[in-house]
Amino acid sequence: MGTAILLIVLVVVIVGGGLYLSRKQAATRQSQLDDAKADARRLVERLGGQVLSITGTDTASQQAMADASERYNAAGSQLEQAKTVEQARLVKETAVEGLYYVRAARVAMGMDPGPALPDEAERERAGKVTEHREVDVEGQRYAASPDPGQDTPYYYPGGRVAGRPVPQGWYSEPWWKPALVAGAWGLGSMFLFSAMFSGMGGIASASAWESGYDAGQADALDTGGMDGADGGFDGGGFDGGGFDGSQDFGGGFDGGGFDGGGFDGGGFDF
Repeated sequence: MGTAILLIVLVVVIVGGGLYLSRKQAATRQSQLDDAKADARRLVERLGGQVLSITGTDTASQQAMADASERYNAAGSQLEQAKTVEQARLVKETAVEGLYYVRAARVAMGMDPGPALPDEAERERAGKVTEHREVDVEGQRYAASPDPGQDTPYYYPGGRVAGRPVPQGWYSEPWWKPALVAGAWGLGSMFLFSAMFSGMGGIASASAWESGYDAGQADALDTGGMDGADGGFDGGGFDGGGFDGSQDFGGGFDGGGFDGGGFDGGGFDF
């Protein structure tokens, strides 16, 4: 009889302990989610304030603010649907990217760029346009510049699109948009990248870009200076830079709201 009672007590203790631990873990996860959503909400609200108060005065600033507004709408929709810490972090990334577009618009209008924005490793590794370039690819003229201009009204804050780095800069066309929407680059993308960025410091070579490497990574891998198994290099399976319309938690942003300004790629085959 005493043994049976002891067993019952042990079962009650084990079950009760399991329930306690389960509830504690659930409370911890909820707390982490609440903190992550609060952090993301702070940036979404900051972006919303900028979007509502700033109006572009020229083509470049108007386009940048249109992109910022699109990121604001997407981030707001995603925030409502976020159920995990990772989803909340993606909301934060979308809001930060929107703030980069706001910053670009302010610079284009000669305004103070505002406070510094959070750094993002993929954005830094993607490099920056450092000189004005104009190239002809398949009968279509493309330009890239470190500064906004009448011929380069499309800004990109830098980062990965469909697993490959796109340098920060101003462009004549949003040449990365087809890959952003489709999630994959077209056959002619390497040719365009090579023509536009060949020899530009701090930007991956065409062959490295084709493999999803940033500037210098291919050399590091060839010489053994980089251990591909140490987790420091993502071969491109995750698009950590730039806003990926596929991460919309069920429809927050589908890439269709972006006004490409009549961008049809000309004769260039994406």
